[in-house]
Amino acid sequence: MLKSYRFREEREADWRKLDLILTRAENSGVKALSDEDMMALPHLYRQAVSSLSVARSISLDQNVITYLEGLCTRAYFYVYGARTSMGERMAQFIRADWPEAVRGAVFSTILAALFLFGGAALAFFLCLQDMDWYWTIHGHSFGEIRTPDASVEELRSTIYTEPGEIGQDRLTAFAGFLFNNNAQIALFAFALGFAFGIPTAWLLAWNGIILGSMYAVFWDKGLGYEFTGWLLIHGVTELFAIVLAGAGGFVIGGAVAFPGRKSRLTSARLSGQKAATIAMGCVVMLIIAAVLESFGRQLINSDTIRYAIAGTTLVFWLLYFYLPRQRPGT
Repeated sequence: MLKSYRFREEREADWRKLDLILTRAENSGVKALSDEDMMALPHLYRQAVSSLSVARSISLDQNVITYLEGLCTRAYFYVYGARTSMGERMAQFIRADWPEAVRGAVFSTILAALFLFGGAALAFFLCLQDMDWYWTIHGHSFGEIRTPDASVEELRSTIYTEPGEIGQDRLTAFAGFLFNNNAQIALFAFALGFAFGIPTAWLLAWNGIILGSMYAVFWDKGLGYEFTGWLLIHGVTELFAIVLAGAGGFVIGGAVAFPGRKSRLTSARLSGQKAATIAMGCVVMLIIAAVLESFGRQLINSDTIRYAIAGTTLVFWLLYFYLPRQRPGT
């Protein structure tokens, strides 16, 4: 049996050389390595792995084994691991990972849209038949202008903004408030999916009911066209994000409810990776929606421009998510 000190004496020079190369790469990046270092790295890594295998097989000093395990682990990521910068990783997420995850959840997306817009349609028609439904849904709020009791002019004043009426600081603060509010709805719709998707379905339907009842108020006063443009300039992006977040929740809920041959925990974990990718992308959409809502919707009073922006964003998101594309390098 080889002695521990003899084993180290014969191989330690190569270990130290590998350690030196790895330290230089960790401190200054891979670009700091010379051509000689880059050529030597795979060879030294294989030698270290071989040494570790021998050390384990003959039960050498545990300190030697621990040192080699750490050395091989560090070297592995430089020999085989993906070495991408944060910018490259984000570009990969936007370019491929996010739309690919969304395309893989078409059924869940349709289901989420049915709950959201189904709730909106239900509330809309109920309120048109009897506006008492509005008060049942919203309750009585003394500070709210957009109610069935408001006049046409009062409702119209909430859709259009007079020049100079809102300052830049207030718009910025409004954008932050809207993002926080919408992000909470979307992330709750995603996070509650683990309970078989039932809370997700309820949250989507309830937000649809709130939207539909409000829409009925404006429609009943003959302001449906104007309110639709006011809503859709940001609503296309915002509602799409909420639907996708709900789809992520249904992906997890479906995995928990129907795990197949896997355990529920394993099925949820595997599906959670795709669902989390969808949810992270929704944050990007909600930031865009908040900007459109606080700036574009408040500063743009032209119905034509509002509808044009809404149509453009809808086409953009549909093409972005559902236009077939190849991954780079395939």
